[in-house]
Order: sequence, then C-alpha cells, then structure tokens
Amino acid sequence: MGIEIQTFFHDDTKTVCHVVSDSYSKKVAIIDSCLDYDKSSGHTDTKHADSIIKYITENDLFLEWILETHIHADHLSAAPYLQNLLGGKIGIGNRITEVQKTFGDIYNTEPKFRRDGSQFDHLFDDNEVFFLGETKCCYISTPGHTPACGSYQINDNIFVGDTLFMPDYGTARCDFPGGDAQTLYRSIKKILSFPVETNLWLCHDYLTSNRNTHEWRTTVKEQRERNPYINDMISEKEFIKKREERDAELDTPELLIPSIQVNMRAGNMPEAEKNGVSYLKVPINTLGKNKKIKSFKSIK
Repeated sequence: MGIEIQTFFHDDTKTVCHVVSDSYSKKVAIIDSCLDYDKSSGHTDTKHADSIIKYITENDLFLEWILETHIHADHLSAAPYLQNLLGGKIGIGNRITEVQKTFGDIYNTEPKFRRDGSQFDHLFDDNEVFFLGETKCCYISTPGHTPACGSYQINDNIFVGDTLFMPDYGTARCDFPGGDAQTLYRSIKKILSFPVETNLWLCHDYLTSNRNTHEWRTTVKEQRERNPYINDMISEKEFIKKREERDAELDTPELLIPSIQVNMRAGNMPEAEKNGVSYLKVPINTLGKNKKIKSFKSIK
C-alpha cells in the first residue's frame, strides 16, 4: 500500500515532525509532535501542532497513531493536545519504564506518578508489527541515545528519531542517564543493515558550515558512505572514542529540564497543585551545564 509523508519543521527547536498517511484508508500517524514552549515565561502554545491539525482536517484524514521515537530532551510533546482534538493512540517503546524510573528519582516525582508506562496507550515490543490503516509497520528498538529510543519502519522508510542526523552532522549523543555509545553503535548498525535505498527520516536537523538549508531525509547508503561518526570505515571502538569525546564537550540542551518531566508523562503536565497550577521542577546541581550529564547513580 502507498503512503504519503508530510513534514513540519519547528524552527525554535529544530524539531522535525512527520505526518504519515495511508493512501487507501486515509489513516494518519504523527511522529514526534512538538508543543511550543517559552522557557522564559513557562507559557505553552499550540501554533505548530495547530498547523498539523489543519493539514489533517483539510485533507479529510483520520488520526490513528501519535508515535514517539523516545522521551525527547529538547522539546515538549504535543501528543495530549492532538489526541484530545483528533483522537488516536499514543505509542512508544516499552523501555519507557526505565526512563520513568530514572527520572522519577531525579525529579522526586509525586507519589501518584506511575513508572509503568501506563500514561501511554500502547508500548511497543522490539520488532512488533502494527498497522497504519492498511499499511504494515514495524517498531525497531534502537537504544543508545536513551534506553527507550525506537524507530518506526513503514514500507521503505525508517523514522529514526534522534539516533542519526544528516550525514554531514553525525549521530545522537550518549551522555544522558541510561545512554551508552556502544549500544548506540549497534543500534545504528541495525538500521544501516537495511537495503541501501531505504529512506531514513530524522527528528532534528542542525545546519553545518557547508549547508544552509534544513534537511531531514537521507538514505542508508548516504549514511554508510558519509557520516563522520559511523560510516563503513569506522569500527565500534573508534565510534565509542569519537562519540564520548564529543559528548564531553556538549552543553546540556536548553529544554532538557522541562522536556523530560513532561514527555515521560506522555506529554502531560505534572498534576496541578491545590491552587490549580502545574509546576515543573528544576533539580539543582544535578544535570549540569558545560560538563558531562551525570547519571543519577553517580549523584546519589
């Protein structure tokens, strides 16, 4: 069955949201939605999500899935907002429970916060087959950036989340709690074992000195030939060394602190307090800037 892919770019966070529709049934999956968030004021907005809703409604499409490739550390998910207006099931990989346990401790979450993934409508197993309308899809577990990272194969396309970037940029970082460079290497190799013509759709794009136009589609062939971190000439040992050295230089993402505590709740805000206001916590001296992001075990 044929599919159509419409991409929406969120310039503030450089996030790429893909809307995949089954041509026969007109059922839709939204992959990695984005909520507008002003970090200075703490205000949210739905401008970006509304542009996706407009596209779906104007084309008489029906939302079936709202898919997350992982718990994002750089933007807030718009999944609950989209579901409330258009329906659909929110899905993520079943290792989300590991992320909830780790960050549930880091944020010292309220007693009612469940760490069993039940905030999501469906938890995918590795290699689980599911359907978008009449189109067969498959969830592929691709941990390394985080334990719960996954990719979605739909026909000859794989939506890889943060696992890979454009071939001139590299790969995901591995210094978040639960991240691991060796695990990421093996996950990427799994993706790069698909036929060379397979399209890889990214969740972010950051420009380089040699490119001034955002791109978000590449191929297995291009990655194997050109990615500076994980082309066919780079060994696992070399990748780990390069990745860990680069991660040691990176700053903490600007929206890491609000993003994770929202996204691990499937995009919902923490439960409102007695005054009716939801609050986001800021762990002090825990997720540091200008140094390697510590695992929680190391700060206990």
